[in-house]
Amino acid sequence: MSVFGAAMRVYIPATLAMLRTLVESGELVPVSGTAFALTPTLRESYAAGDTEELEWAAMNEAARASLRLLAAELEGDATAIPRRVVVAADVERVRLRPDLDDAAVTVVGAVPTSALAAVHVDVAEAQDAVRAAAAAIDAADLGDPDAELALGDAEDHDMAWYATQEIPFLLDLWDP
Repeated sequence: MSVFGAAMRVYIPATLAMLRTLVESGELVPVSGTAFALTPTLRESYAAGDTEELEWAAMNEAARASLRLLAAELEGDATAIPRRVVVAADVERVRLRPDLDDAAVTVVGAVPTSALAAVHVDVAEAQDAVRAAAAAIDAADLGDPDAELALGDAEDHDMAWYATQEIPFLLDLWDP
């Protein structure tokens, strides 16, 4: 059960490979259970902002976390496509993660397809910026200003929104 007593909208960092697994298995297993959401701590950390703006901030944290997943994937697979992926889902089994980020939560267990609300994926024009950002994510975490600029370049690209029933068709577009 959620620490909030009801389903909570979470933003799960993912990759296209994880979406393929989702389509095949019918569920998404967040890496280490990590997701992002509009938590009370996130709300308190902003002086102003409505719910939509704060959910956008949580989604952007998930997009940045997607870069970390993508960095590992790109390193191990030359055919991996450099696109950030964020899966929005309504999940009941959520715990806060105050030891991480203000928006960080842990999703307990797999997320079934029925809980998905939407998928956000980078468009083709973002690929070069996303590849550079994935390569720079660790340096950015350590405060490298050039690496932070690379992340900013990727984050300047808006992610496209897809309905959950569009996921198989989306993946067909990028099958190697």
